[in-house]
Amino acid sequence: MTYGSVFSRLRDAAPDWDAYTKHAFVAGLGNGSLPRSRFLHYLAQDYVFLIHFSRAWALGVVKAETLDEMKTCAATVDGLVNHEMSLHISICAEAGIPPDTLEKTPEAQGNLAYTRYVLEAGFSGDFLDLVAALAPCVMGYGEIGTRLASEKSSDVYAPWIATYAGDDYQGVCNTVGAMLDAAVQRRLGPDWMRSPRLDALQHRFDTATRLEVGFWDMGLAGA
Repeated sequence: MTYGSVFSRLRDAAPDWDAYTKHAFVAGLGNGSLPRSRFLHYLAQDYVFLIHFSRAWALGVVKAETLDEMKTCAATVDGLVNHEMSLHISICAEAGIPPDTLEKTPEAQGNLAYTRYVLEAGFSGDFLDLVAALAPCVMGYGEIGTRLASEKSSDVYAPWIATYAGDDYQGVCNTVGAMLDAAVQRRLGPDWMRSPRLDALQHRFDTATRLEVGFWDMGLAGA
């Protein structure tokens, strides 16, 4: 999956990308070996994460310079709060965990570090800083879902995999990737790969990717 030229450039230069997308937690989702207790712990943390992640995307509406950017950010918020989070609610409900309990989940350290970093990137930086910090989560899950669906090694976590491999989520990845391409060219010009800003954006992307690895570590540890 490419999801746009800017994302491809950032991903290919990110030293921890494989550690993120091929983490032991991800492998356990694919082959079904991940303990259910670890999965439910991760889902509860991810539910809280998505609340803050949605706020970060809403901040994108404020930081945007074009109506198209605003529309993409607003649509992403809608997809997160009205669709992706429903996956967490339904799976946890089947395990006897109601939505009000999910919302009261104490945030693990890795969760706090990641969500606050992304929000800080948006508050202290501009639109590009924010989206560079948001991109690893959005497109990384799309890449993971597509790969796990193609491998089809287990049906234990099939609903989770199907969500991120599905057309709706893949459409979000492609739309965000196109927005990132347009946003970078608008601000940095057609020769954006030579821009002095690229190193700073790569740093944002790399940091968020490293925090994704930490999020999987937290899920695998169950604490």
